[in-house]
Amino acid sequence: MKIIISPAKKMNIDTDTLACRSIPVFLDETKELLVWMRRLTFGQAKELWKCNDKIAEQNYRRFQEMDLERNLTPAVIAYEGIQYQYMAPAVFGGAQTDYIQEHLCILSGFYGVLKPFDGVTPYRLEMQAKASEAGDLYKFWGDKLYREVTREEQGAGSLIVNLASKEYSKCVEKYLAPEDTYLTIVFGELEDGKVKQKGTFAKMARGEMVRYLAENNVQEPEGIKGFDRLGYCFDEALSGEREYVFLKNLKKVQPTDGETV
Repeated sequence: MKIIISPAKKMNIDTDTLACRSIPVFLDETKELLVWMRRLTFGQAKELWKCNDKIAEQNYRRFQEMDLERNLTPAVIAYEGIQYQYMAPAVFGGAQTDYIQEHLCILSGFYGVLKPFDGVTPYRLEMQAKASEAGDLYKFWGDKLYREVTREEQGAGSLIVNLASKEYSKCVEKYLAPEDTYLTIVFGELEDGKVKQKGTFAKMARGEMVRYLAENNVQEPEGIKGFDRLGYCFDEALSGEREYVFLKNLKKVQPTDGETV
């Protein structure tokens, strides 16, 4: 079983909390993208990132000074987004740490596919970025992300648990084989008879789900159904073989950030 999740925009350097165990499998491709990024002017980079001057200046400097092989942080603690905060990998025990290293795949526009303890450096490059010289990043990576996620089970059919956003999950979905089992986890609320996902709550739940799977050493889909954190419970009636729906207690406070999921 492999679990796919998205990266986060905000990143940090932490070489003390946890040690790196491996290097990214697609480091050569990352080096290609780094060369291309360094050729951009500040204005071109800012347009690519669609961010304010402060964030653009920080990330433009990062790419100009970037070293892909030194002063690295394990990917799972390098990302600072809500999902990673609720996963809280820094306080995992040894068994949980081994579980995520074996089962968790972080999809990335810059690194392709990361294991949790691959060493990375802070960057900003989303999968949906319209990169002209390197081409569209979906085309740049092609089926490489899918093949890496399913590499250990090729030919036998893979079980993929999707906890990623649409921007990243489609890097894998597009190439699924008939024998694969692809299970999307939905965290939502019923509104006018329809399941609606709210960005902040969904990200929180995705992180908690990874923690739950690791703490319970879940290896099969049936084990996922027991998740009952943050007010969510599995809804058998709304779920199917390809989608597990978890509904939140509607009395909880609604998020207002308008984030997409």
